[in-house]
Amino acid sequence: MRKTSALILACVLLLTLVLAGCSSSEKGSGEVDANGKVPMNVFVHQGSDMNLATNKFTKKMEEKFNIKFNWTTVPFDGAAEKRQISLASGDYPDLYLLIPWVDRFSQTDLLKFGQQGVILPLNDLIDQHAPNIKKVLDSNEYYKAMNTAPDGKIYGLTGLNECFHCSYPNKMWVNTKWMEQLNIKEPTTTEEFREMLKAFKTKDPNGNGKADEVPLSGSTENFGVHIIPYLMNGFIYDDDRNYLILNQGKVETVANKPEWKEGLTYIKSLYDEGLIDPGAFTQNVGAFKKIGDNAEAQLLGAGAAMHPSLFVTTAEGSPYGNDYNPIPPLKGPNAEYASYNYPVDPGATFVLTNKASEQTQITAIKMLDYFYTQEGAMASYLGEEGTSWRKPEEGEVALNDQVQPLYKAIPLPSGEEPRNDSWSALSQYNHHRAYRDAEVQGTDIYANDGYERRLYEATLLMEGKEPKEVFPHWALWVDPSLADETSMMQTNIKDYIDQNALQFITGAKSLDKDWDEYVKGLEGLNMNRYLEIMQSAYDASSVSSK
Repeated sequence: MRKTSALILACVLLLTLVLAGCSSSEKGSGEVDANGKVPMNVFVHQGSDMNLATNKFTKKMEEKFNIKFNWTTVPFDGAAEKRQISLASGDYPDLYLLIPWVDRFSQTDLLKFGQQGVILPLNDLIDQHAPNIKKVLDSNEYYKAMNTAPDGKIYGLTGLNECFHCSYPNKMWVNTKWMEQLNIKEPTTTEEFREMLKAFKTKDPNGNGKADEVPLSGSTENFGVHIIPYLMNGFIYDDDRNYLILNQGKVETVANKPEWKEGLTYIKSLYDEGLIDPGAFTQNVGAFKKIGDNAEAQLLGAGAAMHPSLFVTTAEGSPYGNDYNPIPPLKGPNAEYASYNYPVDPGATFVLTNKASEQTQITAIKMLDYFYTQEGAMASYLGEEGTSWRKPEEGEVALNDQVQPLYKAIPLPSGEEPRNDSWSALSQYNHHRAYRDAEVQGTDIYANDGYERRLYEATLLMEGKEPKEVFPHWALWVDPSLADETSMMQTNIKDYIDQNALQFITGAKSLDKDWDEYVKGLEGLNMNRYLEIMQSAYDASSVSSK
């Protein structure tokens, strides 16, 4: 019965795929078609604001590289499932071109389909036809490592989008209007931070005569809104990912160390004093923002977030948007760290299959290589010059005010139809930090056109504050035979650490009585085996210190 149901579901999903996309039955088996064009069947994500068939950048690529695109377009919703069905059916395209935050091939996918011969290694194509891709790979250690499998083959490429403010997501934004009102200096230590929160709680900074202030809050998603990492980093490094560190090249967990317990003790003391919103551990970002935007009175003293618009409306004219400003990492008893995460995820968004003819392979890699040039990066992502972006004007300043500005995006006026002149997020393959730093931004960080500068300046407070040895999980490949085991251990261990941290902080468990049992529980989840696998992956990587 289950097999029958599964078969019916697969058929329905396959039909959905065909109906959702502009699919073609052509294969890329011929060198060129009757018109001298190289046929290229592409499985691609397409948002509601784009039509790839009529897109102006599509036409440019067709002309520049003599391509005839045959698109299989899928919407964002259900994109991963549709990709998996296309592979399972055997009716897959020459090329998958994906948006990383919608769906991507995992490293396990790449190894599995690469070893089956379904996915083609790109090494020779890059060496022979893609000098710009090769240059970027050879000049960026992390990027090369995350794209190169343990067998030395590159089975696909992920975009290089070095978002600076995403690199240090766990920031703290404090209500500087309240600080000025209460004559509080910027806190630099964990204890000064406590005193600031106590003042927010007890001195009625919103002036309504009620004890309704929320000194500190956050939420549960994965964009810097967890409150524990920022506070824990004064005691021991917390990456807010897998709680692993390197100690002279040895992979260890921080979650069983005395400093972790000390950090939990500090955070619990804040919680016990009513300085942490209990909802920070359970609410979503929408509920978090309701606190930040409360209309009757300003309630929030400090918020953990990658950027402030996650918890307060920051548009020009908003009542509270200008009041929240970042503070650097706090100095605690043992450390003064900031959580760092390389802003590119492993996996692949550009993947060629064995359906592609030799000429199609060469043409596809040449097209991708164009995205790695400055001209290609701008044209593919920004659109047409003069319409969607322009050159800087005299007096305009780059995001990094120490470099020459390169371009300024022209916003789409409200109510206008999409321009449909770029491939947008499909094409972010060489947006390295220097390129992103060169974008023109307004100089008023509280204006709409200066918001990115506000984030940039906030991130400068965190830059370089991570430990000298950071566990580079983004650049490692786990042995595919161990992938399922590792994934299960990783999930179980992280959930266990997170759940126990919450229980210790809220008092459901005692740090005095239950700590040893908690450490034993970690060991019972095969922590030693997990560290052994992570050590092997690190030692085998090109970024290890061996």
